Amino acid sequence: EVQLVESGGGLVQAGGSLRLSCAASGFSFDDHVIGWFRQAPGQEREGVACFSRFQGRAYYADSVKGRFTISSDNAKTTVYLQMNSLKPEDTGVYYCARGCPDPDYWGKGTLVTVSS
Repeated sequence: EVQLVESGGGLVQAGGSLRLSCAASGFSFDDHVIGWFRQAPGQEREGVACFSRFQGRAYYADSVKGRFTISSDNAKTTVYLQMNSLKPEDTGVYYCARGCPDPDYWGKGTLVTVSS
């Protein structure tokens, strides 16, 4: 069974940092691209970052380039999203997903709130 479980969200002041984690099971990172998406209140879900371990490449939305970093652990079971220099517009529910840009499995999300 494919499972994706996010953690690490919370309340942070503008300019601060958070690291989100996505614990994945039921499939191999080597066979799939993993993505982080977010949904702000009243807005559509958008892609934030994608990571392909077998390609060794990461892709970022323009709005987060230079501030966010996606990576995975050596055991290939957890994907991280390091978020620095956070802005109020980064507020939203962050989802981990298998597949990018069109996922087939989603986690339940973790809330990130950035106060000004």
